[in-house]
Amino acid sequence: MATSQPEDSGSTSRLERRKAQTRQKLVDAARAMLADGRAQTASIQDITEAADVGFGSFYNHFESKSALFDAAVEDALEEIGQVLDRLSSDVTDPALAFARSVRFAARFTRTGREAGQILVHHGMAYMDSERGLAPRALHDINNGIATGRFRVANARLALATIAGSLLAMMYISLTDPDLVDDAACDQLAEQLLRMLGVPPAEARKLASAPLPDLEGPER
Repeated sequence: MATSQPEDSGSTSRLERRKAQTRQKLVDAARAMLADGRAQTASIQDITEAADVGFGSFYNHFESKSALFDAAVEDALEEIGQVLDRLSSDVTDPALAFARSVRFAARFTRTGREAGQILVHHGMAYMDSERGLAPRALHDINNGIATGRFRVANARLALATIAGSLLAMMYISLTDPDLVDDAACDQLAEQLLRMLGVPPAEARKLASAPLPDLEGPER
């Protein structure tokens, strides 16, 4: 009786790697289009040509352009979120962790990196995303409330206020960069800490403490 041959795990792994690489090429092309404003008018043909993949491969990974651009935005937000995780990995005080995250994120757009541009133009629509900055910020706020460091009644409303303030600052840093320097980024963190109930003197101290020497994502 014939027996089935075992699946070649090496071939399967190579196939999975190729599929992952193709998907990431599509996401990277979509990210570039989101950053420079081409996303709205781009066709699937434009996307696959920019990604240097076959047209037919698009639907192996995404059901529509909208699904791809959603994935691209979340990819950019998660990239920044992972940097923020490293930024506060040695911190137990939720107020200090929050201050570091705001100060870094506010500075991020000034580097001219792609993820920062995507965050400014598309971040607000992803406040309820399970990836990226929103869940991390909400965790910090809830942790601050639980430990008595923050005094706010509704964590999600606080998150909405913080997100709006931060994205507005980042937008200004793109459109009028002379207005946004390191001092302005620190002032934003101080003001948001005070909004969360941190006393003024302590908020200023937290917002002016030395930041770790941490490089953000290169893209």
